[in-house]
Amino acid sequence: MSKRTASWLAWSVWALSLALTAVSLLLLALTLSHPDVPIYSSWLEETLIAMGCSTVGAVVASRRPENTIGWLFCIVGLLFAVDHFCAQYGIYTLLASPGAAPAGEIVVWVTVWLWVPTLAVSVFLLLLFPDGRLPGSAWRWFAQLCVLLVLIGAFLAAFSPGPLVSITSMQLQNPFGIDSLPNREVVVIPLQALLFALMLVAAGSMFVRMRRARGVERQQIKWVAYAAVATAGGAILARVISRAMDLLWLEWVGSVILIVGVIGIPISMGIAILRYRLYEIDLIINRTLVYGALTATLALFYFGSVTALQSLFSLLTGQGNTLAIVVSTLAIAALFNPLRRRIQGFIDQRFYRRTYDARKILELFGSRLRDQTDLEKLCEDLGEVVDETMQPSHITLWLSFPSSSPNKSEISSEVSRSSRQDAPPQ
Repeated sequence: MSKRTASWLAWSVWALSLALTAVSLLLLALTLSHPDVPIYSSWLEETLIAMGCSTVGAVVASRRPENTIGWLFCIVGLLFAVDHFCAQYGIYTLLASPGAAPAGEIVVWVTVWLWVPTLAVSVFLLLLFPDGRLPGSAWRWFAQLCVLLVLIGAFLAAFSPGPLVSITSMQLQNPFGIDSLPNREVVVIPLQALLFALMLVAAGSMFVRMRRARGVERQQIKWVAYAAVATAGGAILARVISRAMDLLWLEWVGSVILIVGVIGIPISMGIAILRYRLYEIDLIINRTLVYGALTATLALFYFGSVTALQSLFSLLTGQGNTLAIVVSTLAIAALFNPLRRRIQGFIDQRFYRRTYDARKILELFGSRLRDQTDLEKLCEDLGEVVDETMQPSHITLWLSFPSSSPNKSEISSEVSRSSRQDAPPQ
């Protein structure tokens, strides 16, 4: 396939996905005019995923048509767009305006099995990232097993008899159910568990890649790992911690992080494949760790100090609520920069040891440079600094003096270091 044909095909799929999403939102707007009709609860997530995956897929597939990941993103975006359209169409034709359009039950039937190939494509996205190839020949049997199980699962989900798990809150019988197959209530839950297990195994393949990855591939995997951790953190915050603490605002914060993380996964994969500012992920991870820890520490300090000061001021004056808040706020303002520096130093020392050591060596060299007057000693010190911080296989230092200098013509000096076995040539 030529690059021009690939670009035309990718952007055509993108246009189709966005058209289906636009029609779905129009149907949602029409449904909202009937207050007694329930709306599709996942409309926002499916809209964002359909638009995000389709866009990333079109960009990657048009620029790197040989990479399977771009085409998988196009398929995922289209499947989510189709599922969203079918859900909104079913709700509108069966509940909001019965009889306004035909085949409402058949369209709802599509939604009850379309999730199987959607999850299957997501499994292959994790399995083939970042180069569009399997992590190794040993994973070929797993890919073949996934295809077989997905085909069987989609067939059972589509044709098992019994009531459909309907997004319309109506008990609809499967119009294409085959009586000889097991009932849907027996099939759906094991099938969901099986597909999520396959997804976990595919996610594990990325850890296998990362352990043996070097250079560019390692940075690519870091981008996706960052987005995945943000998604998991948002889900835990919104679905577990906020409900355990019964805090509505914490649930909203977690939901926002979750949505950003879900959208961030395709975007991070696109950045990784196109290698756009690839090495900035280390700075992003560093800043996230620093300011995440700083925010959590200051929040705990704030609530703890407010509670303690309120109790103290209430005993002394009888009214201490406003004063406790003011004092706690001023204390946080005073602690912000010192605490940030301490957390930054701890994280650099714990997680970025090589960079931390290099910075310390450079600071020490800068202090020695101010007092050093011996040129030969300075060259030797400079060679040691470069050797310790960058670890090259060879170092050569050339010093050139102006020809106008008295009693000196152009001079060259060389400082060399022995080759390192574990360092690439520089």
